[in-house]
Amino acid sequence: MLKVVIIGSGNVAQHLIKALDVAKNVQLVQVYARNPESLNYLLPIDKITNSFSELKDADVYIIAVSDNVIAQVSAQLPFNDKLVVHTSGSTGLEQIQGNNRRGVFYPLQTFSKNKEIDFSTVPLCLESEFESDYAILQTLAHALSNSVYQINSAQRQSLHVAAVFACNFVNHLYKIGNDVCNEKNIPFGILKPLIQETADKINYLSPLEAQTGPAVRNDTATLQRHLNFLEDENQKEIYTLLTQSIQKAHEQKL
Repeated sequence: MLKVVIIGSGNVAQHLIKALDVAKNVQLVQVYARNPESLNYLLPIDKITNSFSELKDADVYIIAVSDNVIAQVSAQLPFNDKLVVHTSGSTGLEQIQGNNRRGVFYPLQTFSKNKEIDFSTVPLCLESEFESDYAILQTLAHALSNSVYQINSAQRQSLHVAAVFACNFVNHLYKIGNDVCNEKNIPFGILKPLIQETADKINYLSPLEAQTGPAVRNDTATLQRHLNFLEDENQKEIYTLLTQSIQKAHEQKL
């Protein structure tokens, strides 16, 4: 039975707690939280601590906190030569204190507090200093997910940037689309089948092949009408920049 301690109480930590709670051959022995009451709905009180000195023995300690405090949290751990990992996509191994064995347990997914996640589908990206520790992380990862990858720090940095484009920026474009709809009292829900089909197509086509719209067709008349319609300068700038990027990607077809 693999014993795990989670340090943190945010979105990633809470989703990990739920996943570990139902995982086979893994025991969540404890969670550290600055505010234990934030986890009362997930765990019995005797499994939560707000004192680093009370951390129990475990095979893996998962630091699931904001990137900018990983080093600070790691420095407060009151032990040596334990396997300590973080869940960040953009933070290096060196942010964990060198008195412990260091690793990364990065779930590549967007987590929201009130949206349930099927953790078995979440890609888990693993890295460690030592092969023996990788074997431990791999066992833990396979207990949670069907999708496990060995990803080094340089690859993880690239992956995180790619994820920002594919997830965070795309979601912001949904927000802009919602704003444009609201201005004319159009329900945003009317776009959802289109959004779903666009996302589904990349299961069968490359993003380049799946591209449609006036930019890839070089429909200059429609592009200009859209720009004339938009009154918000920020929206105009984004529209122009994305149009130019699409056209550059497809310039050999124009």
